[in-house]
Amino acid sequence: MKLSQQSLSIIEAAIQKAVAKYTCNCEQTAVTDIHLQPDQTSGQLTVYNDDDEELANIMVEEWTTHDSDDFLEIVEPSLRNILCRMKDAGDFDKVTILKPYSFVLVDEDKETVAELLLVDDDTILVNDELLKGLDKELDDFLKELLEK
Repeated sequence: MKLSQQSLSIIEAAIQKAVAKYTCNCEQTAVTDIHLQPDQTSGQLTVYNDDDEELANIMVEEWTTHDSDDFLEIVEPSLRNILCRMKDAGDFDKVTILKPYSFVLVDEDKETVAELLLVDDDTILVNDELLKGLDKELDDFLKELLEK
């Protein structure tokens, strides 16, 4: 599902509002992850922490018109792209959550569907797209080594 620029901006603003609750000029003290819970029926995106404290809530009109059983799998790439852009722009640099912390996509039962972004100084979370073909490359490399 391709979201309009307006919807992408609304989602980004909600995430900024959520992380703003953990932004100050003090040392990192909060221990939590940020959960994103989209609802296809109502179009709501609720952002909350590990204690189920609501940090932001917005309406994404386009989600209500989408009729599919794989809704979460369809919105996952859009949410991941927004978060990656925000991280690259430095939006999470002053967040006082202890690293590593994650932005997690959850379903209506608050069960984790996917880890959208891992924020850590030393760790990079790779996705399936990056790993495609890695097995073949490693097999070819090993075969070449063994033949020499």
